[in-house]
Amino acid sequence: MSSGKYQNEPTEGSHAKAVWRPQDLDGLPISATERARNHAAEQTFNIRIPKHYVSQIDWDNPQDPIRLQTIPQADELLFDPRELTDPIGDQAHSPVPRITHRYPDRVLLYPTYQCAVYCRHCFRKESLSDANDQFSEELLRPAFSYIAAHPEVQEVIVTGGDPLILSSQRLAYLRSQLESIPHLRMIRFHTRVPVVTPQRVDQGLVEALTGRLMVCVVTHFNHPQEITPECKVAAQRLREAGFVLLNQTVLLRGINDNAETLQTLFRELFYTLGIKPYYLHHCDLTRGLSHFRTTIAEGLDIMQKLRGYMSGPCVPQYVLDLPGGNGKIPLGPSYTVAQDGHCYTFRNYQGKLCSYEEVVPQNPPRRQSETQTEADSQPEKCAQSER
Repeated sequence: MSSGKYQNEPTEGSHAKAVWRPQDLDGLPISATERARNHAAEQTFNIRIPKHYVSQIDWDNPQDPIRLQTIPQADELLFDPRELTDPIGDQAHSPVPRITHRYPDRVLLYPTYQCAVYCRHCFRKESLSDANDQFSEELLRPAFSYIAAHPEVQEVIVTGGDPLILSSQRLAYLRSQLESIPHLRMIRFHTRVPVVTPQRVDQGLVEALTGRLMVCVVTHFNHPQEITPECKVAAQRLREAGFVLLNQTVLLRGINDNAETLQTLFRELFYTLGIKPYYLHHCDLTRGLSHFRTTIAEGLDIMQKLRGYMSGPCVPQYVLDLPGGNGKIPLGPSYTVAQDGHCYTFRNYQGKLCSYEEVVPQNPPRRQSETQTEADSQPEKCAQSER
């Protein structure tokens, strides 16, 4: 089977502006002072930035959102003892190598631990590896056997690493192995390739993913600056193939932690790329990420400014992945102000207090005098909301 390099990956010597190792940073317009400050971080964690992604950085802006996601920072080595090396329990819920089984009806499958780009905020940054060719039919065989032996599993989430760095031949092999398991219904691919190397999304890749099973591609755009004409072409190819397209964004301090940036991102994802914003992740408790992490209260305030001001399909769910593999929980915000039996008081997206009474058999109508007395003290009743 062919090597793990995808067909549009630059070859040695042809990626003057791409970054594949720390010394490649020498060719970028980063000051000597900054390089000295960040040297230890450069040597500690993996670094890789494809040429396309490098080309989107505004080097005149030290707070450029792509620069902050990719260039090592000294803050990554400031570990808080409450942070974790395995923040969401991937290893704790791994029954066999290359599998995480955290939820009843779906599993994670890791065909590789290499990525197209190594993000500074990655929650798996301490388990990823850029060494050697990690794809192996022999190493994956126990994973396929595990999935086949668990008929409750209906969906396989192919992650890593980034599965779309694999050759089309290897992706087709993965798909064929999973398609041979009769109880499976969907393959989901989690990837940053359409963001950082969109030229990889060619006809060969589409054909490799197409088969019996429903296919869902989950991208990872974090900022509107990442959306380029090349990304639009890649998304169109995936849409025309009939794949479901979703996006996960991580809430990152100094990058996208304001409503204006996220409104633009989510609208462009849905209206320009045809990708549904799926999750807005609260930044995990990965070691060395405190400089990226917002408070939950800040995240809730941002969500309050999104819902109602954007079309529903553009609004993702704000979630927290609980430590230890205890699963995702939605964070809100809550619009319920008070409840008294079957009567509720809600605050709408404009801040207006509105009353609502459940009209159900368990709550029969009351006498006119009772309802009039209560109405005098109730907040304004809202009209039927748009659906």
